[in-house]
Amino acid sequence: MGATKLLKFIERDQAYPAKRTADERAQDFLEISRPYILAKAEEQAGRCSQCGVPFCQVHCPLQNNIPDWLKLTAEGRLEEAYEVSSATNAMPEICGRICPQDRLCEGNCVIEEGFGSVTIGSVEKFITDTAWENGWVKPLKPVADRSGQSVAIIGAGPAGLTAAEALRVKGYDVHVYDRHDRAGGLLTYGIPGFKLEKPVVMRRVERLAAGGVHFHLNFAVGRDASLAELRERHDAVLIATGVYKARQVEVPGADGPTTMAALDYLIAANKTGFGDVLPDAGQFDAAGKHVVVIGGGDTAMDCVRTAIRQGAASVKCLYRRDRENMPGSAREVANAEEEGVDFVWLAAPAEITATGVVAQGMRLGQPGPDGRRAPEPDADNRFTLPADLVIKALGFDAEDLPTLFGAPDLPVTRWGTCRVDHKTMMTGLDGVFAAGDIVRGASLVVWAVRDGRDVAAQMHQYLRARASTAAMVAA
Repeated sequence: MGATKLLKFIERDQAYPAKRTADERAQDFLEISRPYILAKAEEQAGRCSQCGVPFCQVHCPLQNNIPDWLKLTAEGRLEEAYEVSSATNAMPEICGRICPQDRLCEGNCVIEEGFGSVTIGSVEKFITDTAWENGWVKPLKPVADRSGQSVAIIGAGPAGLTAAEALRVKGYDVHVYDRHDRAGGLLTYGIPGFKLEKPVVMRRVERLAAGGVHFHLNFAVGRDASLAELRERHDAVLIATGVYKARQVEVPGADGPTTMAALDYLIAANKTGFGDVLPDAGQFDAAGKHVVVIGGGDTAMDCVRTAIRQGAASVKCLYRRDRENMPGSAREVANAEEEGVDFVWLAAPAEITATGVVAQGMRLGQPGPDGRRAPEPDADNRFTLPADLVIKALGFDAEDLPTLFGAPDLPVTRWGTCRVDHKTMMTGLDGVFAAGDIVRGASLVVWAVRDGRDVAAQMHQYLRARASTAAMVAA
């Protein structure tokens, strides 16, 4: 019976969930897409070709069993679809919202050429949202009692939370330390609500807390305890801090009174969304201001779209390459343009003044080692953009963790990321592991989830060996 519901890509057009109008969504921080109804989710899942080599799965960092849960969705077997989806992914509804599917699963769908890919991300989101609504997302319950061993996880972002869940299920006493006042990392404070509404993140955190994961918030390693002290308290430590150090704009005026780092701006906006009262809220409010955002990645898109919602007088995105060479999601660029953002392509900041950004026109030269054409100054092309607020969104590097954690013996690479054995995921310090962006550099949430899953398995092996050794010594 199920087969008759599949392979419908020839007769059914691709259809994403309807987006709210640009005027409507620019007034709030709610997600921009309306959810699928059941019939539409079944219809779109039924477009899957069930191909022999599922390239969607091959190109998913988590190796999600996408064809199987699409088939189950097409057949109306949503609870089973959720079980398959969640078997490999600790937060499928979050990945369904924020993964760049156009570059991963959907971009490698075999029917994409000619018929339009299956709307994998939207179906994934629908499945798990439905699971939450129907009580199919079960409480976290350890399958064994290993509470005699405890684990410290530094960082409550996607890598840390994924590892916390996997290790708690194994029965370990899990403690998560985070310097913010809410768990979630960039899911909570770095990604705006119009891409990821915060209750979606908080219910994941609450499930972990209800399952026995201990959260120590407003806790900064190096201030409240050194790395050495955490190693004394716990049998293993995971560093999953992410990378938070903003890359700088090396031009005159880059640290002037009208400039700020993208993450400072986004954290303030998200805190305001939670209802927090900030003493310097006006500094981070774009209302009535002419805003220029420097950068071309997804963080820059988050900033320009946030400024629109705050009521900016104008919002411009300054990027040194052209649209085709932009690192951010093409969908996000389109959403931003619909909402009124003006993109200034082939332009880089030359100076930031109290009233604007002096921009240097650029042109694309020969491809560099990475295959991308390198931007070069167009000497005769300079112009000024008026700006009351300039947001620097050029990406993130690792903080100086050895100094920050009071751990000069913590090995790091020349980029400042944690140096690990890529088989065991352990650093040069016994029992100290690292995963996520603090190892691979600024990357995608889905890779952080993958790393959190993988490092939990490695830590489990380490802890079992440690417990076995201790038992033999005791005997």
